[in-house]
This record gives sequence, C-alpha cells and structure tokens, in this order.
Amino acid sequence: MYYIEPNQDYRTQSTHDDSAEELREAAVKHYDACYRDYLFAWSGRDDLALHYGYWDENTRSHSESLLNKNQKLYEAADIKPSDYVLDAGCGIGGSSIWMAKNHANHLKAITISAKQAYYAGRHAKRHGVAENIDFEVSDFCATPYADETFDIVWGLESVCHALNKADFIREAFRILKKGGRLVVCDGFLMQREIADEDWPAMVDCLDGWAVPNLCLRKEFAQLLIDQGFSNIKYDDITEQTLPSADYMYKVAKRLQPVQKISQWLGLRSETQTANFKVGLAQHHLFHNNLVEYGIFSAEKL
Repeated sequence: MYYIEPNQDYRTQSTHDDSAEELREAAVKHYDACYRDYLFAWSGRDDLALHYGYWDENTRSHSESLLNKNQKLYEAADIKPSDYVLDAGCGIGGSSIWMAKNHANHLKAITISAKQAYYAGRHAKRHGVAENIDFEVSDFCATPYADETFDIVWGLESVCHALNKADFIREAFRILKKGGRLVVCDGFLMQREIADEDWPAMVDCLDGWAVPNLCLRKEFAQLLIDQGFSNIKYDDITEQTLPSADYMYKVAKRLQPVQKISQWLGLRSETQTANFKVGLAQHHLFHNNLVEYGIFSAEKL
C-alpha cells in the first residue's frame, strides 16, 4: 500500500533537492517535447486544447467536447465579456483564444514555457485575436502582477502542476479584485491510500504529465476557505469526462505499435514515451475510482 501525502513530489525522476525548480523544468520539458504529439493525437488547430473534453447529450465529436469545456468553465465562473481574465497555465492558448473569439474578453495568459508562449501568440494571430491577449512567461504561484488586477483567474488542468496547491490559491486571491472569481478544473484523488496494483498507473500519470501530486476534493475546498475565498462551489463532471478518458485510451492503444517501433529506433524521447504511457494509465485511474474530475469556482468578497 502506498500513501500520497500533500505537497510531496511523487515523480520517479524527483530528487527532492529543489523540487519546485525541478517541477518547472520537468513541466517545460514535457510541453516543449510533446507539442506536436498533442496537435497530432489530441487537439486541433481550432480548439488548441491540452485538456479533457466535456461530453453532454448533444456532443458529437472529440473536438466539440474540448470546446464545450471552455464554455462550461466560462459559465461556472459567471464570466462576462468585460471581465479581465488571467489564464493561469495557458498552454498553447486554446482557452484564451476561445474567450477572445467568442466573448471578446481581454486576457493575460501565462505559461512557464517560452516556446508555449511563442506558439500561443502565433495561434492567436492566426485566429485574429492577438490584440486581445498578452502571452507571457510567468509562474502562476508567483506572478509579477499587482494586487487586485484581475476579475477572473482561470486554471484549466494547470493547478495540478503546483507542488503546494495553496501557493496557487494564495496568489490567485492576491491578484483578484474584490468580487473577482476563481475557476479551477482538474483531477482530484478520491483516496490517499493507493494499492500496490494501482501504484504503477498512478506513477505513470505523475511522471508522464510532470505532476507532483494530486489532492482530495475536500482538501482543495478547505484550502480555498483557508485563503479567504467565499461562495465555493464544486461541480463533479467525472461522468462527462469519462468519454474523453476513453477516447485518450483508444488513441494510445491504436498508436501503441507505432510508439514501440519508434521508441526502438530511437525516434521517441523519454519524455514523449512517458507522455504516451499516460494515455493508458489515466484510463486505469478513472475506471478504478482512484480519481474524480471536477470544477471549483469561488469568489473573493
């Protein structure tokens, strides 16, 4: 039996000497190395998504589910077109571009990867919304922005990369205006005890996505309270996420022969191979009730 403690790094590559810096380097390495893999196997030129989709009764395609997720978060945080948004962990710009195109929001979008910021800027220009979005390289746990700058802080499958989730929540509270809202969509542990037979899948996910740990839903809710947030709501959308997890698994299974041959020929880096393994491992975590998936929203009064 294994046990995942809060604020610890459980990646096998971690030396624990300077875990925060290690994590930043690992996350940058992951997203830089896997940029084209994501575009080939997961996201498209319109959604630019590095996240799970949201499947409701009207969803007809994978790409549609990815765009649905943006709308779901937009509504969860009650975002208005006039709101100034910080996209905290913006990836290659998918959500920011969607908000600018569909709702005319102005945004600051940050990532710790200079390459991601560059790619995102190019995508925003291609979509005609470059003037609405400032892409910058910054750590969402320690931003350079003044107190009470933003109406919205948006974290879509990015907060999981923080070693201590409270660091992100504390910074979000600081830079939000009074009346501002935080929205976080991510995976959460359903239990801290992990059986021996489940541990390899857990480690494959943490290693492959450069994530140090996950926390429980109730623990994340308490962190929001501790940092001063009010009107905290949680929407469990695991059921609407499972088709996306299944889709990822099927893609990984289909590409497995190519992965094996490419790895044998030395055409796939260790980072790319680790990312591939997540496609299989995340399916195990979902279907064995080790993780759930949901949306938190909260307000700074």
